[in-house]
Amino acid sequence: MKIEGLLGQKIGMTRVFKEDGRSIAVTVVTIPSNTVFAKKESSVVLGIANKRQNKNINKRFKVRKEFKVSEDLENVEIGKNIDISALPEDIKHCSISAKSKGKGFAGVIKRYNFSRGPETHGSRHHRKPGSVGACVKPGRVHKGKKLPGRMGNERVSLREVEVVDVDKENNTIAFKGSLPGSNKGFIEIYFA
Repeated sequence: MKIEGLLGQKIGMTRVFKEDGRSIAVTVVTIPSNTVFAKKESSVVLGIANKRQNKNINKRFKVRKEFKVSEDLENVEIGKNIDISALPEDIKHCSISAKSKGKGFAGVIKRYNFSRGPETHGSRHHRKPGSVGACVKPGRVHKGKKLPGRMGNERVSLREVEVVDVDKENNTIAFKGSLPGSNKGFIEIYFA
């Protein structure tokens, strides 16, 4: 079965040494057993089973995601497990999507890299955002203005992430550089 992608779990970062002595920072991702949760017209819904048994069918899986399948779905059974063997043999790059780490409420300096205001002579404008709206017209602050607010905890997608190593014995993939999300967080890996 040719599938568009798999669900993975981020382990952490380490380094890999090449033959010429270069050190490359990599993120190691394990591919737990992806279970076929449901079938649709041209796609399957994969889920990673929750270790705790729940009576509710929707909570038996920690995470679920729909992936397209290029073959006929008649041979695919619900409950079938898909592992790292579904990975294409000559894979060089993948696309990654995951939820970034949440950093809570942040000001404009941390959130948007604004500069600080003057520190002396009673300016009282050290870490404030500055002017935010016009006086009479339109008489409000426009949507999308860079202001303090929640930072992080949003979907981040990376394209063409280099695959450094695939270890089929340990069900792990090493990607070059850092990936979004916390350790033990779930990520979506797309092969195309």
